[in-house]
Amino acid sequence: MKDLMDGLQGHSWFNGFDIADELPARFSLHEWIKLAKHVQATVFIAVHGGIGEDGTLQSMLEAEGVPYTGPGVAASETCMDKVATSLALSHLADRGVLIINKDVCRKEALLSVPTQKIWHELKSKLQCETLCVKPAKDGCSTGVARLCCEEDLAVYVKAVEECLLRIPPNSFSKAHGIIEMPSPPPELLIFEPFIETDEIVVSSKSMGENARHLVWKGQSRWVEVTVGVLGKRGSMRSLSPSVTVKETGDILSLEEKFQGGTGINLTPPPASIVSEEALERCKQRMELIANTLQLEGFSRIDAFLNVDSGEVLVIEVNTVPGMTPSTVLIHQSLAEQPPSYPHQFFRRLLDLASERVMQM
Repeated sequence: MKDLMDGLQGHSWFNGFDIADELPARFSLHEWIKLAKHVQATVFIAVHGGIGEDGTLQSMLEAEGVPYTGPGVAASETCMDKVATSLALSHLADRGVLIINKDVCRKEALLSVPTQKIWHELKSKLQCETLCVKPAKDGCSTGVARLCCEEDLAVYVKAVEECLLRIPPNSFSKAHGIIEMPSPPPELLIFEPFIETDEIVVSSKSMGENARHLVWKGQSRWVEVTVGVLGKRGSMRSLSPSVTVKETGDILSLEEKFQGGTGINLTPPPASIVSEEALERCKQRMELIANTLQLEGFSRIDAFLNVDSGEVLVIEVNTVPGMTPSTVLIHQSLAEQPPSYPHQFFRRLLDLASERVMQM
């Protein structure tokens, strides 16, 4: 431990930190928050989903006057609820921010009504042939699936009924990877039209094994992007968007999102796919979304981007993005000019949290 401390002390960015050579103590959450207040700590919230993202932890910290990273209580509550998020952004269509039509179903209704009836009603309401189903209050591909027919819906409903932790690969009519399911099963599920995008593929065909290149047909003109936003409430700034080369199925798995080596993120998207003008319009709209939702600190916005117009179709907003070496926010901060290295990025988040408290 002493060697580690000696090595870290040589870096200016480590000033003020201390690592005690003691075994970790056990606290209840309430005790831990009291301790954070006592030592005048700033809490870096990294609890992805659940109480870390729905406003619960934020409310507990605010009650004790403890500064914390990321958006406040109201913004967290709104963004955790996909329906509430859509309602909050619904007036921005004329400014290039679009939302996806939704139909909300209760778990009890799915389990009690014949799937054939549900399937035909959903297709009629949403005016589409292929559906996307997802929990109303979850994120990062958990429980998200593409449904192409009523048999697919029956498979999904059975997984919910049996409280499965995951749906095995290729359980539906169209090939897909493992689908992690929320536990316990969600009380509310959202059905949306499935948005068709053109696959971005890394290929070595016709150019030799060592000359890989991107293949993108560009027929639909829509690609899926994820974008980090950073800053103070009302003046959030968009980082460079990333597009992801999918390896299996139509929806990114948790592994592809968070485990290094299982997915390829392109930051920023190649000019052959998204023009510089469309990219700039995308960033402006991401900032509009962030400021409309009263985000602050940092968050991640997932959306479909029209590569010609720069219009965005919002998928979801994560107020506590997952933080692993594969997280695109790290890639995006490194793509800034000048680059923002991880220790600078995280220090900035802590500074923003402290500044918010001083302004209150």
